[in-house]
Amino acid sequence: MQVFHSHTVDRVRSLLFGGRTRYGLIFTTVLYALLIAIGFVYLYPLLFMFITSMKSPTDLLNPLVQWVPTEFYTGNYVKAFRVLNYPNALVASILLSVAPSLLQTFVAALIGYGLARYRFWGRRLVLLLILATFIIPPQNTVIPQMLTYRDLGLLGSPLALILPAVFGQGYRSAIFILVFYQTFLSLPKVLEEAARIDGASDLRIFLTIAVPSALPAFVVSFIFSVVWYWNETFLTSIFLEGGVQTLPMQLSRFVQAYENLYPPGAVNIFDRINEAVKMSGTFLNILPLLVMYFVLQKWFVESVERTGIAGE
Repeated sequence: MQVFHSHTVDRVRSLLFGGRTRYGLIFTTVLYALLIAIGFVYLYPLLFMFITSMKSPTDLLNPLVQWVPTEFYTGNYVKAFRVLNYPNALVASILLSVAPSLLQTFVAALIGYGLARYRFWGRRLVLLLILATFIIPPQNTVIPQMLTYRDLGLLGSPLALILPAVFGQGYRSAIFILVFYQTFLSLPKVLEEAARIDGASDLRIFLTIAVPSALPAFVVSFIFSVVWYWNETFLTSIFLEGGVQTLPMQLSRFVQAYENLYPPGAVNIFDRINEAVKMSGTFLNILPLLVMYFVLQKWFVESVERTGIAGE
């Protein structure tokens, strides 16, 4: 009887506190509760935004309607779609974020590889200057940049974003250069030496050995670069001089554009701007980024784990 009681106590203790090979029930419960709480904190703004955007004017005026709208109402999205000039703004946003990001990622990889693999005078100074470009706020350098672009005839043209990316001076290029620098430093030199003995050129070694080994860094750099180019409105509006309107830029003037399309004195109370319409415009703005994250989620998570970069 005593042996049976001792065995039962051990099983209960193992179930609650776990053992060497598995977690106990208490630890698992606390862990999942913490994960759910953290997940809710991050997802709450997105859920609130989406649910509010689906509310009809009647639901907005009804204090009893909080999380579950009484009907599936898409009128807010129709209005926001029109106000944002969504098709044109979406195409402009994709072109002005994806194209510079692709160029910036490849150029940052070249610079990072050169700094990691080649020894030359002033290499540490170059690294220091690259780091300085990331530390110095862009607001301090925007006037010299704008004057330089004006002299080159780039203001108002997408080339004002594309050409700097080609020369490693895109948005926050320094952090991507440092990521590739650290990635290529950890790459075994034996592989490159063996390829060089076989007669491979430096360019072929970079393309066939270094690039495949640094795929996680490429994925992370590309995704973060797209997000930063997408969300940057201050520098983009200055360099493009209003010639091209991206979705974030359209969203920043959403209220003014809405009132131009729906003048307050010419429409009924239900067509006036409200929180639901604003939320619809905001959700349409972040929707392409959400789709990109869902599509690239698997590679993104694996790449972040291997590169050690933290997002913001």
